[in-house]
Amino acid sequence: MNDSILNTIKRMLGLTDEQTDFDTDIIIHINTVLNTLHQIGVFNSEDECFSIDGPSQKWSDFLTDISKFNMVKSFIYLKVRLLFDPPLNATVISCMEKQIAELEFRLLENHNDYKKD
Repeated sequence: MNDSILNTIKRMLGLTDEQTDFDTDIIIHINTVLNTLHQIGVFNSEDECFSIDGPSQKWSDFLTDISKFNMVKSFIYLKVRLLFDPPLNATVISCMEKQIAELEFRLLENHNDYKKD
């Protein structure tokens, strides 16, 4: 959880940490997805929406609940991928959208279970 959010997503997109030509675009997309997670209520609505401005923000700055870590990382990657570099094949896009919907459902269920306690 001590890895850079930006660099993790870049690596998942097939870019190296040193490739910075698309950082602005990727940062905007990551922040859009972080805002989406905040708005749908995955995290406490009282908290200010988290955003990044470069490679210095770590996953541990954003997530304190390790149980959500991999689902949130996958959700952010898939959403950013569809925004930044969407596949040309409609079947692949549909598959990714289904994965996003399932992750969103599970994140919300996970969040609602914790709210009940």
